[in-house]
Amino acid sequence: MSQSRRLLGVVMDPIGSIKPKKDSTLAMLLAAQRQGWDIVYFRQQDLEVRDGAPLGHGARLKVRDDTERWFEIGIPWNGGLETLDALLMRKDPPFDMEYIYTTYILELAENRGLLVVNKPASLRDINEKAYTSWFPHCTPPSLVTRSRAALLEFLKEYGKVVLKPLDGMGGRSIFVVTAGDLNTNVIIETLTSDGERFTLAQRYIPEIVSGDKRVLLIDGVPIDYALARIPAPGESRGNLVMGARGEGRPLTERDRWLCAQVGPTLAAKGVLFAGLDVIGDYLTEINVTSPTGIRELDRQFNIDIAAKLIDAIERKLAAKAA
Repeated sequence: MSQSRRLLGVVMDPIGSIKPKKDSTLAMLLAAQRQGWDIVYFRQQDLEVRDGAPLGHGARLKVRDDTERWFEIGIPWNGGLETLDALLMRKDPPFDMEYIYTTYILELAENRGLLVVNKPASLRDINEKAYTSWFPHCTPPSLVTRSRAALLEFLKEYGKVVLKPLDGMGGRSIFVVTAGDLNTNVIIETLTSDGERFTLAQRYIPEIVSGDKRVLLIDGVPIDYALARIPAPGESRGNLVMGARGEGRPLTERDRWLCAQVGPTLAAKGVLFAGLDVIGDYLTEINVTSPTGIRELDRQFNIDIAAKLIDAIERKLAAKAA
C-alpha cells in the first residue's frame, strides 16, 4: 500500500473537548499525519459488530498544531475495522463495562489482522494500580484488599499510607492516611464500599514532594526524560489535573532499572505505549490506557515522542508484512 494511503484509526473522547496544548493523542495524530498517514476518527459509539464483523462508522480527520483550530472533520468513513492499517485506542477512563465492550470489538478486528495500540486484551488485563503487584520488587509495600481490618493493620505497621481505588484516574479519591487519623474508618468504608470493593494501600513515599515522575515507554524502551509532576501547595497528589506542576528531568539509573524490569513484559503483551509512575525509588502505577506527558516533554527537551511511537507502529507493520 502506498504511504499516502495508509489509514490510522483513533478511538478517543470528542476531539473538540481536548486541550490541544497538552493532549498526547493530538501529538500522535500530528506525527502520523506528518509521516503520511490518513486519519479516521471514531468515538466509542461509532463502533459496532454485525454478524461477528467489527465495523466502524467514523470520519476522516485532519489535525493542526493550533490551539484555536486543531481539527477538521472530513467525509464519513464506514467499513470493517480490519481495513485500517493500525488503530490507536486512546479513550480516557473511566475503565467501565463500556470500555471493556469496546476492547471486545477491537479484539475482533485484531483477530482479522488489525494492529491495535495498545493490544485490547492487555488494556483489559493491565489495571494501572493492581498490575504493579506483578513487580513487587519494584514497588513500595502494598496491599490490595476489601478488608477493613487488613487495611487498619497495614496502617498500623507503616504509620502513614496512601489509599486508592483500583478504578480511579487523575488523582481522584486518593487519600493519605496517618495512624490515629479520626477519618480513617470513614475513608476505608468509602473506598471499599463497606467491604464490597477492592482498594490498594501503599506505604507513603515522602519523596512525593519532589514529584511523581511519569516515565514513558515505547515498545518497552523508555524515553530518556521523565515528567516530574510536583504537587501544588497543600496537595499530596502529583497529577497535572489536580494542579501539579510538570518539570522534565533526565531518567535516573533507578528509573532505568525499573523500566528494565517492567518494559519487556509490557512489550511482550503488545503494549506499544505505556507510562510508569515513579515516586522516589518506587514504581507506583503502570498506565496503558491513555498515558499522557508527550507534549510537556517535547517542549522542554525539543524531542518528538509521538514520532517515535509512529515509527514503532510502522516497524510492527513491516514485520507483520515480511
